[in-house]
Amino acid sequence: MKHCLVVDDSAVIRKVARRIVEDLNFTASEAENGRDALEQCRMAMPDAVLLDWNMPVMDGYDFLRNLRQMPGGDQPKVVFCTTENDVAHIARALHAGANEYIMKPFDKDIVAEKFQQVGLISTPV
Repeated sequence: MKHCLVVDDSAVIRKVARRIVEDLNFTASEAENGRDALEQCRMAMPDAVLLDWNMPVMDGYDFLRNLRQMPGGDQPKVVFCTTENDVAHIARALHAGANEYIMKPFDKDIVAEKFQQVGLISTPV
């Protein structure tokens, strides 16, 4: 079974996202900031990361740059989930190594579509 790491400083968003990815047949773990997420990736690299942009301690952008430099860090499919919607933010995220971008609020259909687009699932569940 594939594993998704949900990274967001909001416990509510983490809970909702976890339920969505579990419904898509992923195991899920959570981190409340980029630093905690990097520690989890050092222990076991996930297949997917749902990543918030704005977080304390380490934001999503810095997490992503660090992840992509780790051994095996080029493997996880990273989908930013954020309220940042200007083209410059999207371009910056993609340039740093994000595979896709989702605007908050999101639902299961949106996550399934993005996971399908990046090759994590073959058809929406």
